[in-house]
Amino acid sequence: MKRFKIFFIAALLFGIMLSGCTNEQDAVSSEPAKQQETSKKTETTTTATEQADIPAKLKKPIKIAAIMQMSIGTFSSQYIAGVKEQVQKFGGEVQIYNADNDLTKMASYVETAITQNVDAILLDHGRADALQGPVEKAVAKGIPVVAFDNDLNVPGVTVIDQDDYSLAWKTLKTLAEDLNGEGQIVTIWVGGFTPMERRHVIYDAFKKRYPNIKEVAKFGTASSNTALDTQTQMEAILKKYPNKGDIDAVFATWDEFAKGATRAIQQAGRNEIKVYGIDLSDEDLQMIQQSSSPWVATTATDPAEVGRVQVRFAYQKIAGEKTPNIYSLEPHLVKKSDLPNKQISMNDLHNYITGWGQSNVAVSPWMKTLEEQVKNK
Repeated sequence: MKRFKIFFIAALLFGIMLSGCTNEQDAVSSEPAKQQETSKKTETTTTATEQADIPAKLKKPIKIAAIMQMSIGTFSSQYIAGVKEQVQKFGGEVQIYNADNDLTKMASYVETAITQNVDAILLDHGRADALQGPVEKAVAKGIPVVAFDNDLNVPGVTVIDQDDYSLAWKTLKTLAEDLNGEGQIVTIWVGGFTPMERRHVIYDAFKKRYPNIKEVAKFGTASSNTALDTQTQMEAILKKYPNKGDIDAVFATWDEFAKGATRAIQQAGRNEIKVYGIDLSDEDLQMIQQSSSPWVATTATDPAEVGRVQVRFAYQKIAGEKTPNIYSLEPHLVKKSDLPNKQISMNDLHNYITGWGQSNVAVSPWMKTLEEQVKNK
């Protein structure tokens, strides 16, 4: 019994000592942690305050040159609207140049922008073989360049895109699933444009992945009225394949192509042929939502958001912040079946397509300060 009491008392004393040591250790360990946490909070607050200050180089109105390979259709108009909107919010000025699909003219516009000592250059489409020299000249002069849907690879130039590989694959995969992996399709595509070339890479892979989906016709022309030209060409295809079942679907690599094909199919009363596109605008959305529309799916990013992101990257470069060499915006599949019966606009699309128009890319804390300052002037 004595041994038990002695053992019990010893164990109790050991437990008290251990508890005391543990509490003391916890107290010692928690003190630096609390100090570290307080330090981090102070550091975060200080950093946020410092970053919220408008960079010195942006305290004057910024002049931007936005140079486009071409401006065709509502996608381009909404992209331009996004560029103008963001520049205006930052209190800057933007001059839009449309090269009318002339790469030589586009290169000369870059030279003009350099001569005019703009603060930044935005490029919409174009090709490196035509623009490499002028762009390198701009960078050497300290003019930031941000390109959209371009194959440039120049140190210091940020190139953004819509992830054309994902755009094509999401649309083509939907087409294949709807056809259950078998059918006859028409493809509308044109070369000579970086995004088109990338989309075609995926189309080639698609044909290998789904060998029972056969291409019966392929055409495409980029012109000053692409949708109308496509409609005329599609009408000829429909006459060549007049029977139901001759054509099951159309894969259009551009919304202007999809618009033309949709109108031709509707006018011919061949609504059994479904259209699958790439890109989206308010006009496209209205066509897709028509009850009789054969246009059933498209994959896209918000064109206005593309323009806004491009401007924000340019301002970050002017401010001296580090920006990525490449950045791909996440595209979203928009299916007719996911949309409401009532007519909606692109501004409403986020209510039905998760993540639409919410990139939140290239945002610095001082941008809010700059926008507030411009708003209060």
